[in-house]
Amino acid sequence: MIQITLPDGSQRSFDAPVTVGQIAAAIGPGLAKAAVAGKVQYSDEAAPRAVDLSYPVQRDARVWILTPKDPEGLEIIRHSTAHLLAWAVKELYPDAQVTIGPVVDDGFYYDFAYKRPFTPEDLAAIEAKMTELAARDEPVVRRVLPRDEAVAYFKNLGEHYKAEIIASIPEGETISLYREGGFEDLCRGPHVPSTGKLKHFKLMKVAGAYWRGDHRNEQLQRIYGTAWASKEELQAYLHRLQEAERRDHRKLGKELDLFHIDDHAPGLVFWHPKGWALWQQVEQYMRQVYRDNGYLEVKGPQILDKALWEKTGHWDKYRDNMFITESEKRDYAIKPMNCPGHILIFKQGIKSYRDLPLRYGEFGQCHRNEPSGGLHGIMRVRGFTQDDGHIFCTEDQILAECDAFTRLLKKVYADFGFTEILYKVSTRPAARIGSDELWDKAEAALMQSLQQSGCAFTISPGEGAFYGPKIEYTLKDAIGREWQCGTIQVDFNLAERLDAEYVAEDGSRKRPVILHRAIVGSLERFIGILIEQHAGALPVWLAPVQAAVLNITDAQADTCGEIANTLRQHGVRVALDLGNEKITYKIRQQALQKVPYILVVGDKERANGTVSVRARGNQDLGVMPVHDFIQRLRDDIAAKR
Repeated sequence: MIQITLPDGSQRSFDAPVTVGQIAAAIGPGLAKAAVAGKVQYSDEAAPRAVDLSYPVQRDARVWILTPKDPEGLEIIRHSTAHLLAWAVKELYPDAQVTIGPVVDDGFYYDFAYKRPFTPEDLAAIEAKMTELAARDEPVVRRVLPRDEAVAYFKNLGEHYKAEIIASIPEGETISLYREGGFEDLCRGPHVPSTGKLKHFKLMKVAGAYWRGDHRNEQLQRIYGTAWASKEELQAYLHRLQEAERRDHRKLGKELDLFHIDDHAPGLVFWHPKGWALWQQVEQYMRQVYRDNGYLEVKGPQILDKALWEKTGHWDKYRDNMFITESEKRDYAIKPMNCPGHILIFKQGIKSYRDLPLRYGEFGQCHRNEPSGGLHGIMRVRGFTQDDGHIFCTEDQILAECDAFTRLLKKVYADFGFTEILYKVSTRPAARIGSDELWDKAEAALMQSLQQSGCAFTISPGEGAFYGPKIEYTLKDAIGREWQCGTIQVDFNLAERLDAEYVAEDGSRKRPVILHRAIVGSLERFIGILIEQHAGALPVWLAPVQAAVLNITDAQADTCGEIANTLRQHGVRVALDLGNEKITYKIRQQALQKVPYILVVGDKERANGTVSVRARGNQDLGVMPVHDFIQRLRDDIAAKR
């Protein structure tokens, strides 16, 4: 008798070994129809492992049935769809060689060696063939071969890349193959039971890729695809992609004349006047946040001696990402982070426990030598500015400081238009410094601070830094994407390494705890996120141009100039358009620039001292005196609308 324990704790008994698929059928026909795979854990196994529905359970075990609604089930759908893609390519282009086809975020890819580039027409034909093959509902069958026999088998098929992969597997390892129709591929599995389970997929693009990821090897063609549990989820994903393209900060940065990236300075940003106006709004807002919350703004040098980076441990860890320079036979690094500089400032003069907590903030410009392939607009750059801060405090102050920081961060994100935040606490890794007592106190403080702030959180065991645990704050944007921006990290290490101390109440010398914290993180990246969040239509308080003043004829030109000057005197960022084009054209041009308010002046407005006001989105707000408009603008700014 075999006892099967299900996720809800209930048990099923079977007289003989039973497959996972048979267990699903015993639970109910609905589950059996939806099942794509399972997980099995025997009592002597540390964790469950994913298996095919055909897997025979030989003894007492815990069993989970996976459907496309489960994250692991969806991953199996995607991996099986990658095999379906390879089968379709082999059907249409028999000379193509298959290599590898893993699952990636939201989909999968497969790399092929083929004599010519795949075209968009090829992609459409391959997708159509995949649909045809899936509809056949071919069984997906697993078999096992000895390694050398598997190498010979794929060589005989002309699949030399596959043979090379298998030959690199240690002798004695299980080599499993999966067959569907006339196509068989190397894979450890698991897979769906038949191709009929694969219904909601789409091929996305073709890109180049090197064999085994090495640029010295031959170049292959990588076909990307996506697969989902339902038609609705697939359509929602494609819509998100369309929205992401529409909101792409690189595209909008060019259209709105905000910034550009130049080949003369790869990974560095050239800010145009309107882009710099946006930057200044973000920076000045954060500067006010510093002032209102007890931070002292500091400024450290860009270049620091190599010896300092060796002391802190950054040299060993970040050397490859540092820009290095030399002067008078001394080696220096352009700073990739601000922490050591803040500690050197803290060390100037004697600090007492009465001075703590001491909060330093800096808009510190940092440089990191990121690989060129990883650069992405202003989201991933080599030169960036952080709203960096370090709080020097006692162990007993950690909880209060973390709680205050989380509350502050929530307000800041809300002001920028982000209301959904994900919270994650990363706890002690195996390799760490400091006593367990310190780690207990720090981890408890981080969790309690989130609880006190009313924040539900997840825990990532072992993902803390070697010097202390941390909270990561992740924003969810208007189309559901996640951006990790803020963080607060508890550090027991750097004060010791750089010999920072304070005089305790009993007169002894103690090391301060250092809380590394950032709210927006890289200003460049955060501004990119803002542009995409708002699709370029930034709130009035952030908009580079808040109002545009337009004349209908030359007769109103002087009046428009006076109105623009009045607005500027009241701190409004204003554009003046006195061009000879028709007013409808000028309105459209300002609308394309996503200006929040367009003020039109004709003869009646000139005579009455008023303006005709249009709000973004083609809203006609009617005619009003200039000072009434200024008050409306002030209300918008105060409310962060």
